[in-house]
Amino acid sequence: MCDKIATSREHVPPFCLFPELKDTKGINFRKNLITVPSCDIHNSKKSDDDEFLLLSLSGLIKNNPLGSFHQLTKANRAIRRKNKNFIEKEVLRNHKYGKIQTTDGKFRIVSIGNPNYERLTKCLEHIAKGLYHHEFNERFKGELRMILEFIEYTDDNTQTLKKFLKRRFEVEKELNLEIKGDNPEVFYYQFHKPDKLGLVVLKTVFYGTAEAYFSFMGQDSKEPFDLVMKLISGGIHSFIELGDGKFEFNK
Repeated sequence: MCDKIATSREHVPPFCLFPELKDTKGINFRKNLITVPSCDIHNSKKSDDDEFLLLSLSGLIKNNPLGSFHQLTKANRAIRRKNKNFIEKEVLRNHKYGKIQTTDGKFRIVSIGNPNYERLTKCLEHIAKGLYHHEFNERFKGELRMILEFIEYTDDNTQTLKKFLKRRFEVEKELNLEIKGDNPEVFYYQFHKPDKLGLVVLKTVFYGTAEAYFSFMGQDSKEPFDLVMKLISGGIHSFIELGDGKFEFNK
C-alpha cells in the first residue's frame, strides 16, 4: 500500500473473515492463509476496518452456509461488542428491516439499506493490492478499478457493466484459470495473466457468492482504445453481445 518499511505481515483477506476452530468444532478454515509485508499503519491500525468488512460480507443473503454460519457466530459476537446503532451508522445507511420468504416457505427477517460504499471499497482495495503483491512479488503502482457484483448500483450503465463482467467470467471459465486459496468456502481468487498492454484482471469470491472484479492498470500500461466503451462513456446508445447475452447501455 505504501513505501514505508514493512514491520509485520498482514493477512489477505483479513484473518477475521475465516471462522475460528472453536466455532467449527475442529474444522480448519484457516489453512495456509496469505500474508504480505505491511507497515504498522496498514496493518495494526486497520482492525476496525477488518471488523467492518466481516460484518459487511458475512451477512449477505446469497452467501453459502459457511458465510451464514460465520455471521451467526463471530459476526454476531462483534456486533454485541458495539453500540446498538453500529449497523445503522457504520455498515448500512437508511437501514430498515424486511422479510423474505425462503425456499422452505418460511420467512426470514433481513436488514436492508445502502452499504458504506467508500469504506467497503477501501477495504477491498487493501485485499486486491495485497493479492497483487503475493502474485507478482511487487507493489502495485497505477490505477485500480473495481466493480462489486453483490452491490445494486443506482447508475444503469454500472449495473449493466456489472452483469456483463459476471457473464464474461462465466464464459471465460473455459480458459481454465487457476482458482487460488486453500479455503475456497471462505475465499478464493483468480488472476488473468497480464495482456500485451500490461493490464491485469482479478476476480475474488467471498463465502461462495460475493464476487468482486478488479482491473490493474500499471503506471507503464497503456489504456486500450475500446470503441464500444468510448461510445458508452459518450452517452451513445450501445450494445455488447457476449455468449448468449446482450447488454444494453445508455437506454
